[in-house]
Amino acid sequence: MIQEMDSIERQIDGGSLRLRRTWEQVARRRDGRPPLWIELAIVAWLFWLYDVINNFAPIRAQLAVSDATHLFSFERSLGLDPELTLNHWLAPHAMLATIASDYYFFAHAIVTFAVLALLWWRAPARYARLRMPLVVINLIAFVVFWRYPLAPPRSFPALGFIDVIARSGAVVSWHSGALVHDADQFAAMPSLHVAWAIWCAVAIWSLSTRRLIRVLAISYPLLTSFVVLATANHYTLDVLAGGATVGLAFALERAARRLLALRIAAPAARLGPHGSHEPHAAHESVTAHITAAAHDSAS
Repeated sequence: MIQEMDSIERQIDGGSLRLRRTWEQVARRRDGRPPLWIELAIVAWLFWLYDVINNFAPIRAQLAVSDATHLFSFERSLGLDPELTLNHWLAPHAMLATIASDYYFFAHAIVTFAVLALLWWRAPARYARLRMPLVVINLIAFVVFWRYPLAPPRSFPALGFIDVIARSGAVVSWHSGALVHDADQFAAMPSLHVAWAIWCAVAIWSLSTRRLIRVLAISYPLLTSFVVLATANHYTLDVLAGGATVGLAFALERAARRLLALRIAAPAARLGPHGSHEPHAAHESVTAHITAAAHDSAS
């Protein structure tokens, strides 16, 4: 019976190792970089999830407005409401408002994908470590978008907010083109613009030790935070939540990596050289002792 169990366990462990080796061959190129088809599949999956959540937007409008009203009132009670002041400062400056509007729509995507491409090309191992936290950042945000819809400040002109992007004549606007239907306009919490910017700062910091580059890396999420607040697209708590999302994503990714390493190491440790099964000898030793004791008792 013990030998049969050993045989089954050996087959499971061997199968796990073979599956792992097969996956490593499929998921790794010869140059060590992850295959592009996997990366594009992940991006497509994330866009699909975002679109699924966005389909619920029309039936969540009233809840999103209610959530925003309560959140802004809470901010004011804490004295954490600089967004209205920043919004009123930016709105009259036409050129700055246009630059900020175009920055809001384009910078987060361009910079993030540029950093991803740079990591993939120059530092494949670091890319593999940093790519998953970015995926987790989006997944955490999607859960919050779904459970806590939040209308942005620009939705409340009665509170004094000015839709800077609509007034600036920027290339892209929330009220024109595909964004009218394809963008979730109740996804203010957390700010993915800020979360992506912080992730980019972490990635750039890890790539370079040059002081100027690191200063620019730190400046990027700070500038992004200013833009999302001044254009009335996010609340202060959205910005703070974006930073918290990044911290949580890195913590979850690190914990998952350790658990996965333990699971992979366990069957490998039980297999000796050339796939031999070390615990089998221990089972045989215990069986021998039991048999000898039974024989002595019978004699």
